[in-house]
Amino acid sequence: MSISFDQHQDVIKLLEISSGFTSEGGDLRFKKIMHQLLSDICLLIERHDVTPEEFWQAVNYLHTLGGRQEAALLAAGLGLEHYLDLRDDERERAQGLAGGTPRTIEGPLYVANAPLSEGFAHMDDGADAGEPMWLHGQVKDADGRPLAGAVVDIWHANTLGNYSFFDKSQSDFNLRRRVKTDVNGRYAVRSILPSGYGCPPDGPTQALLNRLGRHGNRPAHIHFFVSAPGHKHLTTQINLSGDRYLWDDFAFATRHELIADPVKVTDPAIAAQRDLPGAHTEVTFDFSLYPTADSEEQNRIKRARALQN
Repeated sequence: MSISFDQHQDVIKLLEISSGFTSEGGDLRFKKIMHQLLSDICLLIERHDVTPEEFWQAVNYLHTLGGRQEAALLAAGLGLEHYLDLRDDERERAQGLAGGTPRTIEGPLYVANAPLSEGFAHMDDGADAGEPMWLHGQVKDADGRPLAGAVVDIWHANTLGNYSFFDKSQSDFNLRRRVKTDVNGRYAVRSILPSGYGCPPDGPTQALLNRLGRHGNRPAHIHFFVSAPGHKHLTTQINLSGDRYLWDDFAFATRHELIADPVKVTDPAIAAQRDLPGAHTEVTFDFSLYPTADSEEQNRIKRARALQN
């Protein structure tokens, strides 16, 4: 039954008090955000006639979601993380930035401080008999110049779709490495081909997706953070072509520019050069980084001075 939500003075007063508008101190911006959030929840309850039983089912769902540590997984599955990417894309278009490697979602499974190597890293610990993979590429600036000393932070799943630290059967930092690019901006790693994965079938994220009639699967992919002084930090990932979920990623991370084509390498000479036992899969991917606002302005000044001279 309606209580004239938008005009009922008791509701207006309740939300002002609960959001801290009538209290001293606190963060004013945070108060405004909470007021909007609580108002929207109350409006949703009103419009859809949510019952007390349904309300408490939702509260208990949040308890379960936190207990299973799946909040970030659900954020990706509902498209909220992808929305943040789309929003940043529009902001950069408005700034006239174009040509860099596209961003895409970080996902919930990053672990900081992976071992750092110069130019090359061996990522797997040998416990998984997966297809050997040689992943390599180059990091360049927006003008196509190689970026020496850039850090490429890489992480991906094993052949079962599991990540170290979250999968206790794997060694620490298995399939997680940071590589500093060489003088030509190049990086290379030896690893294994990852598999895609699905949400835990008994978890709260998949339970919600089931209610929406959606699956919770991701294609095979490799995550990256790429950073260099004077350039914007890039959060991205590449998907491997040929995967059945390539264009049906429940986390909305697939982008045309971020699809890599694995190539089967059978030449023994190439395998020996890469210290690999034999046939393997090669994945090549280059990155282009935007300058930061400061370095972009410095470059503009340099170009202007060059024209004057």
